[in-house]
Amino acid sequence: MTDSEPVEWTTLTLTHVEYPQGDLLGMLFAWSSLLPIFIGWSFLTLILFRREMHTIMYFLGIIGSEATNFIIKHFVKDPRPITRHLTVGVKYGWPSSHAQFIWFFVAYLNCFVHMRCQGSRSLIHNLWKCLVSISSLVVGMSVSYSRVYLQYHTLNQVMWGSVFGAVLALIWFAITHYILTPFFPVFVHSKLGEFFMIRDSSLIPNVLWFEYSVSRQESRNRSRKMSITKSQ
Repeated sequence: MTDSEPVEWTTLTLTHVEYPQGDLLGMLFAWSSLLPIFIGWSFLTLILFRREMHTIMYFLGIIGSEATNFIIKHFVKDPRPITRHLTVGVKYGWPSSHAQFIWFFVAYLNCFVHMRCQGSRSLIHNLWKCLVSISSLVVGMSVSYSRVYLQYHTLNQVMWGSVFGAVLALIWFAITHYILTPFFPVFVHSKLGEFFMIRDSSLIPNVLWFEYSVSRQESRNRSRKMSITKSQ
Protein backbone atom coordinates (compact mmCIF):
# COMPACT_ATOMS: atom_id res chain seq x y z
CA MET A 1 0.00 0.00 0.00
CA THR A 2 1.37 3.40 -1.02
CA ASP A 3 0.69 6.80 0.54
CA SER A 4 -1.54 7.79 -2.39
CA GLU A 5 -3.84 4.77 -2.06
CA PRO A 6 -6.99 5.25 0.07
CA VAL A 7 -7.18 3.15 3.20
CA GLU A 8 -10.17 0.81 3.38
CA TRP A 9 -11.29 0.09 6.93
CA THR A 10 -13.09 -3.03 8.08
CA THR A 11 -14.90 -4.08 11.25
CA LEU A 12 -13.80 -6.77 13.67
CA THR A 13 -17.15 -8.57 13.73
CA LEU A 14 -16.45 -11.03 16.54
CA THR A 15 -18.49 -9.02 19.04
CA HIS A 16 -20.14 -6.57 16.66
CA VAL A 17 -23.88 -6.82 17.38
CA GLU A 18 -26.32 -4.13 16.27
CA TYR A 19 -29.66 -3.29 17.86
CA PRO A 20 -32.21 -0.49 17.37
CA GLN A 21 -31.10 2.66 19.14
CA GLY A 22 -33.16 3.33 22.26
CA ASP A 23 -34.60 -0.20 22.29
CA LEU A 24 -33.94 -1.62 25.77
CA LEU A 25 -35.18 -5.08 24.81
CA GLY A 26 -32.98 -5.00 21.73
CA MET A 27 -29.98 -4.12 23.88
CA LEU A 28 -30.73 -7.08 26.18
CA PHE A 29 -31.00 -9.39 23.19
CA ALA A 30 -27.72 -8.00 21.84
CA TRP A 31 -26.00 -8.98 25.08
CA SER A 32 -27.78 -12.32 24.88
CA SER A 33 -26.27 -12.87 21.43
CA LEU A 34 -22.80 -12.60 22.98
CA LEU A 35 -23.43 -15.48 25.39
CA PRO A 36 -21.88 -18.12 23.06
CA ILE A 37 -18.62 -16.11 23.11
CA PHE A 38 -18.69 -15.86 26.91
CA ILE A 39 -19.44 -19.58 27.17
CA GLY A 40 -16.56 -20.43 24.84
CA TRP A 41 -14.06 -18.42 26.91
CA SER A 42 -15.46 -19.98 30.08
CA PHE A 43 -14.76 -23.43 28.66
CA LEU A 44 -11.17 -22.47 27.86
CA THR A 45 -10.74 -21.16 31.41
CA LEU A 46 -12.20 -24.32 32.95
CA ILE A 47 -10.01 -26.55 30.80
CA LEU A 48 -6.91 -24.54 31.65
CA PHE A 49 -7.44 -24.61 35.42
CA ARG A 50 -9.35 -27.90 35.94
CA ARG A 51 -8.17 -30.11 33.05
CA GLU A 52 -11.09 -32.50 33.47
CA MET A 53 -11.83 -35.04 30.74
CA HIS A 54 -15.59 -34.44 30.61
CA THR A 55 -15.10 -30.69 30.24
CA ILE A 56 -12.58 -31.27 27.44
CA MET A 57 -14.94 -33.64 25.61
CA TYR A 58 -17.83 -31.21 26.07
CA PHE A 59 -15.80 -28.43 24.46
CA LEU A 60 -14.57 -30.68 21.65
CA GLY A 61 -18.20 -31.47 20.88
CA ILE A 62 -19.00 -27.75 20.65
CA ILE A 63 -16.05 -27.24 18.27
CA GLY A 64 -17.27 -30.14 16.14
CA SER A 65 -20.77 -28.68 16.06
CA GLU A 66 -19.45 -25.29 14.96
CA ALA A 67 -17.33 -26.92 12.25
CA THR A 68 -20.40 -28.79 11.02
CA ASN A 69 -22.37 -25.56 10.96
CA PHE A 70 -19.67 -23.83 8.91
CA ILE A 71 -19.64 -26.65 6.35
CA ILE A 72 -23.44 -26.74 6.04
CA LYS A 73 -23.67 -22.95 5.68
CA HIS A 74 -21.17 -22.82 2.84
CA PHE A 75 -22.77 -25.82 1.14
CA VAL A 76 -26.39 -24.62 1.30
CA LYS A 77 -25.54 -20.89 0.89
CA ASP A 78 -28.88 -19.68 2.19
CA PRO A 79 -28.66 -15.87 2.55
CA ARG A 80 -29.45 -13.94 5.69
CA PRO A 81 -32.55 -11.71 5.89
CA ILE A 82 -32.49 -8.72 3.53
CA THR A 83 -34.58 -6.46 5.77
CA ARG A 84 -31.54 -4.26 6.50
CA HIS A 85 -27.81 -3.94 5.84
CA LEU A 86 -25.90 -6.37 8.04
CA THR A 87 -22.26 -6.16 9.09
CA VAL A 88 -21.42 -9.83 9.61
CA GLY A 89 -18.46 -12.08 8.97
CA VAL A 90 -20.43 -14.84 7.19
CA LYS A 91 -23.11 -13.81 4.68
CA TYR A 92 -24.95 -17.14 4.86
CA GLY A 93 -27.52 -17.79 7.56
CA TRP A 94 -28.80 -21.41 7.37
CA PRO A 95 -28.53 -22.85 9.92
CA SER A 96 -27.96 -20.22 12.61
CA SER A 97 -24.58 -20.82 14.27
CA HIS A 98 -25.71 -19.02 17.45
CA ALA A 99 -28.76 -21.23 17.77
CA GLN A 100 -26.77 -24.37 17.00
CA PHE A 101 -24.08 -23.44 19.53
CA ILE A 102 -26.45 -22.61 22.38
CA TRP A 103 -28.72 -25.64 21.89
CA PHE A 104 -25.74 -27.98 21.71
CA PHE A 105 -24.64 -26.44 25.00
CA VAL A 106 -28.13 -26.72 26.55
CA ALA A 107 -28.86 -30.26 25.39
CA TYR A 108 -25.47 -31.63 26.44
CA LEU A 109 -25.69 -29.85 29.80
CA ASN A 110 -29.10 -31.38 30.54
CA CYS A 111 -27.90 -34.85 29.56
CA PHE A 112 -24.87 -34.44 31.81
CA VAL A 113 -26.85 -33.13 34.78
CA HIS A 114 -29.60 -35.77 34.65
CA MET A 115 -27.48 -38.79 33.66
CA ARG A 116 -24.07 -38.05 35.13
CA CYS A 117 -24.92 -36.24 38.40
CA GLN A 118 -26.54 -39.12 40.27
CA GLY A 119 -24.80 -38.81 43.61
CA SER A 120 -27.83 -37.89 45.69
CA ARG A 121 -31.60 -38.14 45.55
CA SER A 122 -32.27 -35.45 48.11
CA LEU A 123 -34.86 -32.76 47.50
CA ILE A 124 -32.21 -30.03 47.32
CA HIS A 125 -30.19 -31.99 44.76
CA ASN A 126 -33.27 -32.57 42.58
CA LEU A 127 -34.27 -28.91 42.86
CA TRP A 128 -30.76 -27.92 41.84
CA LYS A 129 -30.97 -30.10 38.72
CA CYS A 130 -34.38 -28.65 37.83
CA LEU A 131 -33.03 -25.13 38.30
CA VAL A 132 -30.09 -25.84 36.00
CA SER A 133 -32.42 -27.30 33.36
CA ILE A 134 -34.91 -24.45 33.46
CA SER A 135 -32.18 -21.79 33.46
CA SER A 136 -30.41 -23.37 30.51
CA LEU A 137 -33.66 -23.59 28.52
CA VAL A 138 -34.36 -19.91 29.18
CA VAL A 139 -30.85 -19.02 28.02
CA GLY A 140 -31.27 -21.14 24.89
CA MET A 141 -34.59 -19.53 23.97
CA SER A 142 -33.21 -16.06 24.68
CA VAL A 143 -30.17 -16.47 22.44
CA SER A 144 -32.23 -18.08 19.67
CA TYR A 145 -34.96 -15.44 19.64
CA SER A 146 -32.39 -12.64 19.80
CA ARG A 147 -31.11 -13.62 16.35
CA VAL A 148 -34.61 -13.24 14.89
CA TYR A 149 -35.42 -10.07 16.85
CA LEU A 150 -32.19 -8.40 15.73
CA GLN A 151 -32.84 -9.56 12.13
CA TYR A 152 -29.63 -11.55 11.77
CA HIS A 153 -31.57 -14.72 10.92
CA THR A 154 -34.97 -15.88 9.81
CA LEU A 155 -37.09 -18.04 12.10
CA ASN A 156 -36.44 -21.02 9.82
CA GLN A 157 -32.66 -20.57 10.10
CA VAL A 158 -32.85 -20.38 13.89
CA MET A 159 -35.17 -23.37 14.22
CA TRP A 160 -32.94 -25.61 12.11
CA GLY A 161 -29.85 -24.40 13.93
CA SER A 162 -31.51 -25.34 17.22
CA VAL A 163 -32.44 -28.79 15.89
CA PHE A 164 -28.95 -29.48 14.55
CA GLY A 165 -27.35 -28.34 17.80
CA ALA A 166 -29.60 -30.45 20.03
CA VAL A 167 -29.30 -33.57 17.86
CA LEU A 168 -25.51 -33.30 17.61
CA ALA A 169 -25.33 -32.83 21.40
CA LEU A 170 -27.35 -35.99 22.03
CA ILE A 171 -25.17 -37.97 19.63
CA TRP A 172 -21.92 -36.63 21.08
CA PHE A 173 -23.05 -37.21 24.67
CA ALA A 174 -23.99 -40.82 23.84
CA ILE A 175 -20.59 -41.38 22.21
CA THR A 176 -18.76 -39.78 25.14
CA HIS A 177 -20.81 -41.41 27.90
CA TYR A 178 -21.10 -44.94 26.54
CA ILE A 179 -18.03 -45.37 24.31
CA LEU A 180 -15.25 -42.95 25.26
CA THR A 181 -15.65 -42.67 29.05
CA PRO A 182 -14.28 -46.20 29.74
CA PHE A 183 -11.07 -45.14 27.99
CA PHE A 184 -10.61 -41.97 30.06
CA PRO A 185 -8.44 -43.70 32.73
CA VAL A 186 -6.12 -45.02 30.00
CA PHE A 187 -5.44 -41.53 28.72
CA VAL A 188 -5.28 -39.96 32.19
CA HIS A 189 -2.58 -42.42 33.29
CA SER A 190 -0.62 -42.12 30.06
CA LYS A 191 2.54 -40.02 29.90
CA LEU A 192 0.72 -37.35 27.90
CA GLY A 193 -2.14 -37.22 30.40
CA GLU A 194 0.23 -37.02 33.35
CA PHE A 195 2.30 -34.33 31.64
CA PHE A 196 -0.75 -32.10 31.18
CA MET A 197 -2.21 -33.20 34.56
CA ILE A 198 -5.51 -34.33 33.01
CA ARG A 199 -8.12 -35.55 35.51
CA ASP A 200 -11.02 -37.99 35.28
CA SER A 201 -13.85 -37.74 37.80
CA SER A 202 -16.18 -40.26 36.15
CA LEU A 203 -16.32 -42.50 39.23
CA ILE A 204 -16.97 -39.63 41.65
CA PRO A 205 -20.75 -39.08 41.97
CA ASN A 206 -20.62 -35.59 43.50
CA VAL A 207 -17.49 -33.79 42.34
CA LEU A 208 -18.27 -30.52 44.11
CA TRP A 209 -18.71 -32.17 47.50
CA PHE A 210 -15.68 -34.40 46.96
CA GLU A 211 -13.37 -31.49 46.11
CA TYR A 212 -14.77 -29.41 48.96
CA SER A 213 -14.33 -32.15 51.57
CA VAL A 214 -10.84 -33.12 50.34
CA SER A 215 -9.58 -29.53 50.27
CA ARG A 216 -11.08 -28.85 53.72
CA GLN A 217 -9.47 -31.97 55.17
CA GLU A 218 -6.13 -31.14 53.60
CA SER A 219 -6.33 -27.59 54.96
CA ARG A 220 -7.01 -28.95 58.45
CA ASN A 221 -4.10 -31.38 58.24
CA ARG A 222 -1.71 -28.64 57.17
CA SER A 223 -2.98 -26.34 59.93
CA ARG A 224 -2.30 -29.05 62.53
CA LYS A 225 1.20 -29.63 61.16
CA MET A 226 1.93 -25.90 61.27
CA SER A 227 0.65 -25.71 64.85
CA ILE A 228 2.83 -28.64 65.92
CA THR A 229 5.86 -27.12 64.23
CA LYS A 230 5.36 -23.76 65.94
CA SER A 231 4.88 -25.39 69.34
CA GLN A 232 8.20 -27.18 69.00
